[in-house]
Amino acid sequence: MATAKLTLSANADLIADAKTVAAQRKTSVSAMVSGFLRSVSRPEADPSLSLGPITRRASGIVKLPAGQSDKELLGDALATKYGAAR
Repeated sequence: MATAKLTLSANADLIADAKTVAAQRKTSVSAMVSGFLRSVSRPEADPSLSLGPITRRASGIVKLPAGQSDKELLGDALATKYGAAR
């Protein structure tokens, strides 16, 4: 499959950390991002991406407040941490 260029923006510290991790794993940031995008777009396609034992045990522990989805809760938490989008 042919590759295409993708430009992303991120915090400079995050980019530096990603480059360090990529070097430690003997890969590239592009390969890590590609792997991540592949895993979230088709998680069922790769059985190695299944949940680990700790994650499986933790699943279902947290009960969401009635009437709020996980996306709404995440949005609220990010707005609190980083300020509301304008």
